[in-house]
Amino acid sequence: MVDFSKEKIIDILYDDSQNDWLFSLADKTRKKYVGNEVHLRGLIEFSNICKCQCKYCGLRSPNKSIERYRIKPEDIVSFAQKAVNMGYKTVVLQSGEDEYYSSDVMCDIIEKIKENDVAVTLSIGERSFDDYKSFKEAGADRYLIRIETTDRELYKQMHPNMDFNNRLRCLSDLKTLGYEVGTGCLVGLPNQTIESLADDILFFKEINADMVGIGPFIAHQETPLKDVPNGNFILALKVMALTRIILKDINIPATTAMETLNPNGRIIALQSGANVVMPNVTTTEYRAKYEIYPNKICINENPEQCRGCIEGKIKSIGRTIAETKGFRGNR
Repeated sequence: MVDFSKEKIIDILYDDSQNDWLFSLADKTRKKYVGNEVHLRGLIEFSNICKCQCKYCGLRSPNKSIERYRIKPEDIVSFAQKAVNMGYKTVVLQSGEDEYYSSDVMCDIIEKIKENDVAVTLSIGERSFDDYKSFKEAGADRYLIRIETTDRELYKQMHPNMDFNNRLRCLSDLKTLGYEVGTGCLVGLPNQTIESLADDILFFKEINADMVGIGPFIAHQETPLKDVPNGNFILALKVMALTRIILKDINIPATTAMETLNPNGRIIALQSGANVVMPNVTTTEYRAKYEIYPNKICINENPEQCRGCIEGKIKSIGRTIAETKGFRGNR
């Protein structure tokens, strides 16, 4: 039994000679605790308008080169209905921090989608306790809000006018309200250390996160970090694998950012601890405009093509598509 102390995590992250052992153990842990099923979750990117100025993100409010959009509430519900018809058991609603979608607007959307007997995940940023409570009462099941980094000084550098403590407050509120809570980090931010990545992993354990998304940093040409080298695919994979080994039964997506850096990134991630994929069910007219980072995969594929493609890849490695909503512990 390996003791995954901070020192041991740091040692593994530094030492690439341990990679084969690490990825194999993560895959075995995934198989033992969450099985061979892969959960497909239909992603709807419904607004690329954002009030934040995060230095790594292409949706940041100072970016004037991007064509902004908002999808009407009734059309969001329509996209969700199509996702359900395609067999998705979870719909993920994601946007920039766009205040147009008030609590009342979001609750109405959630209630209509929930009529289809589907799990609803929200990824819409920092909100008040009352907003989170209203969303939960409307039927929202999960909430994703990545910490991005637990290094307070680095967080401050990357997130102008934002407050690390408020981020923690959001995660705490969501846990209190009974959501399945998702968080995660970026790997490869400037001034990020291996030691802080170890702290990130231990933070996921400390808050007992139900979902953790790990993505490599990818530089966007319209951000202050445009000249910073991209994050390292293997290092991001190692952070993900360690997260699987330490938290065992959580849900971990094979992120699209992984595949942006490596043509087989999502399959490699699924063989190194991941058990979730979130195909995009937004139509192509919006996909290219939701440019958190450049060169995103699948932006010219329609939702049916996206699902067919990833299903084929999943089956090619001997895994199956889950028929359940995929709550932690198979609830």
